[in-house]
Amino acid sequence: MKNPTSTCASEHLLAVEKVSCVYGGFKAVDSVSFELQPRELLGIAGTNGAGKSTLFAAIAGQQRASAGKIIFDGTDLTALEPYQRARLGLVRTFQIPREFKSLTVHENLLAGAPNKEGEQLFAALVNTQARQQRERELSEKADSVLEFLNLAKVRNVPALNLSGGQKKLVELGRVLMLEPRCILLDEPFAGVNPVLIDQLSEHIVTLNQQGIAFILIEHHLQALKRLAKRLIVMDRGSILAQGDPQSVLDNAQVQVAYMGGVA
Repeated sequence: MKNPTSTCASEHLLAVEKVSCVYGGFKAVDSVSFELQPRELLGIAGTNGAGKSTLFAAIAGQQRASAGKIIFDGTDLTALEPYQRARLGLVRTFQIPREFKSLTVHENLLAGAPNKEGEQLFAALVNTQARQQRERELSEKADSVLEFLNLAKVRNVPALNLSGGQKKLVELGRVLMLEPRCILLDEPFAGVNPVLIDQLSEHIVTLNQQGIAFILIEHHLQALKRLAKRLIVMDRGSILAQGDPQSVLDNAQVQVAYMGGVA
C-alpha cells in the first residue's frame, strides 16, 4: 500500500523537483530537477563540493530537503524516513562503505534483510518453526547474492579483513537483500583496483538488465561514461549540463569546471 501522500503514478520511476539543501546561508544543492525512467542507468558527475552526495542524501532521506519534492513511483517521499523509502524500493550505498566490521560477510548481508512478515518479537519467539524457515530462506538468499557478486569464497570472513573493493561489493549485496527497484551508488569505484572496477561494472550492468534502475555518482569519468546512458554534471549545487555522456563531457562549461579537461 502506498503512503497517503501518494500522487498519481507517472511514467517516471523517480522525479526530483526543484530540490534545494541549505546549511545556514550556504546552498549545497540549488533547485535541482531531473527525472529517472524505469530501468535507466544515470550518471552524476562533478568536482568535490558540487553537491552530488548531498543530493543523494536528500533523495535517500538522510538529509531533509530545504525545498522541493522527491517523487518515487507516484509517492511523495519528501517527509519519509530512509527506512520507509527503502521499503518502497529506493536504497543507497555510501562513498565510504559502512560494513559491520565484526560480522562475517554472510552476516552482513543477513543484517540488511527485511522482515517481510512484519513479525513482532513475541510472535517470532513463539513460532519457532516459522522463524527457522525464514532464517533458512534468508541464508539461502544471502548465499545466492554472494555467489552473484563473486564473494562466496569470503562468506565467513569478518568484513574488517576485506579489501576496499570487496567492502563495496558487500554493501551492494546488503542493499540487494532489500530487493530494490532503484539503487543510488555513491562513488562505487573510489579506492577500488581496476580488476574489481570491471567486476563491479559487470554486476551493475547485469542488475540493470534485470530491471533495477541506478544512479551513480562517480569521479571515475571513463568508467561512468561506459556505464551510463545519460550523464548529469553538477557544479556549485546546480546542474551544469546533462545529456548523452560524450556530448556532456565535450561541453565547454564542463571542461572549464574540471579545468584539466575530462576527455
